Amino acid sequence: MKLEDYFFKLENLPDDLILPEKIDYPHFYSPHPVALIAAEKVQKELETKSFNHDFGINNFERNGAIGKMFGVLVARSNKGELGYFKSFSGKLGESNFHEGFVPPVFDLLDENGFFKKEEAYLNQLNERIEILENDKNQKIKEEEFKIFSSQSSQQLSDFRNFLKIEKKKRAEIRQKEIENLQESDYQKLIEKLKKESISQQIEYKKLNKELHQILAEKKGALSIVQNEIELLKKERKEKSISLQNRIFEQYTFINQEKTSKSLLAIFQETIFDKPPAGAGECAAPKLFQFAFMHNFDPICLAEFWWGLPPDSEVRVHKQFYPACRGKCEPILSHMLGASNVELNPLNSQNNPEELEIIFEDEWIVAVNKPAEFLSVPGITLTDSILTRLKTKYPESTGPLLLHRLDMSTSGVLLAAKTSEIHKQLQKQFIDRKIKKVYHAILDGYVDKDSGIIDLPLTLDVLDRPKQKVCFKDGKYTLTKFKVVKRINGKTLIEFYPVTGRTHQLRVHSAHHLGLNCPILGDDLYGRKDNRLFLHAYQLTFYHPFKKKEFTITKVHKFEETL
Repeated sequence: MKLEDYFFKLENLPDDLILPEKIDYPHFYSPHPVALIAAEKVQKELETKSFNHDFGINNFERNGAIGKMFGVLVARSNKGELGYFKSFSGKLGESNFHEGFVPPVFDLLDENGFFKKEEAYLNQLNERIEILENDKNQKIKEEEFKIFSSQSSQQLSDFRNFLKIEKKKRAEIRQKEIENLQESDYQKLIEKLKKESISQQIEYKKLNKELHQILAEKKGALSIVQNEIELLKKERKEKSISLQNRIFEQYTFINQEKTSKSLLAIFQETIFDKPPAGAGECAAPKLFQFAFMHNFDPICLAEFWWGLPPDSEVRVHKQFYPACRGKCEPILSHMLGASNVELNPLNSQNNPEELEIIFEDEWIVAVNKPAEFLSVPGITLTDSILTRLKTKYPESTGPLLLHRLDMSTSGVLLAAKTSEIHKQLQKQFIDRKIKKVYHAILDGYVDKDSGIIDLPLTLDVLDRPKQKVCFKDGKYTLTKFKVVKRINGKTLIEFYPVTGRTHQLRVHSAHHLGLNCPILGDDLYGRKDNRLFLHAYQLTFYHPFKKKEFTITKVHKFEETL
């Protein structure tokens, strides 16, 4: 295909449309209007073409269907023409190539390439291992070995018990006859009993030797196949590592200055040390690679999900998402540098002039944490609730804060002025005796009036700080909820979290197995707004010194937005 087959011109744009001067920070941004125009054109195309891929749209059961991430990159040619490129993550319909979509950085599916040849050999190894592991004769021999080994152990055990009984009998005979026999006759009896003992010991050793010899022969016959399996698995592992490294070397990314860097070299400078699976196949790197290769100036990016969500991540059909951090951030950092990219908005926050104290006594203080303000100092941002409290109460002892709220969440945050009260209140948090109520506006209608969500969560290591649902390794989480009001396509809801996991309410709201309705303004799991509409409304605890239950409430003005 020619270059013009990949570059789609944007014409008849609104007169008041102003193009951005810099590329958005790719891991946290809202798509620019011109990128949304390009994305809408791709979405219309997706509505009419199948691409031999089941996206699962309007499906109620998965049956192999899965959505896909797509991306558009608005760019300007060296002739000054404005247009866009389009791409998809990974492969689509078992192919890396589809008309009009930019090609992969490296084509793993090339029939004449080294990957397919090496893959074929690995498949042969897998088939040979599977044949050996499932060989019926081998399984029969293994079962016979187990049975014979068990029977041998039992036989030897029975013989040892027999020896103990015989030894006890001889002892009883010696004790009985010592008074009845003459000395010479008694010595003859002792000699007889001794020979009997030796004979039995010899018989046991002979049996033991015979059984172990048979076991060794049977095990040796089994080991021939088992050793072959182990050698094949070792070869498979070595071949897989070698092939993976060879693939990573083929993924070479360039920046606007045409400086190239392999995937291996890029990730050796990260905490991962080596690239995670699928790195380099996401939509964003493919788009920038194609643009730089053909001397285009990138202007803005937009990536959206199309189709059924995966079981673990929060993904909504047609919704826009930033580039992932684990796979894409190291690559895009090399490709985009810093001079042409907007600053990371996560490195800035709302800094209130003063903290609003909503409760205070000799032992405890509660503040109203503003939205977009840290509970504790971060790596780049040092101002926080904890920092302010340490300044305000320099004589306090202990850790002060008893819990945390997400940076984007507002509401009641409790602190203890002494280490003694901190210890006692902390135990109430650990024992889940603290009652918490959150208010939130969800971006859509929730069908149920009340209920429970118990989706287990774990950190998405490839897209920090996001959490994902994982039924195998996720931590137990439990959220109770009650709908307060539904109006104008939104739902005002009360949450009663039983556990307190990171992003628990946000994921339980947005995930399709939860409420399938993200919190309004959730820039991680939903759509960005002027704030995250999640507020820690109420907190109830038992005061260890005043010996009574206290409830602290901070009312918000969420309803005014409905």
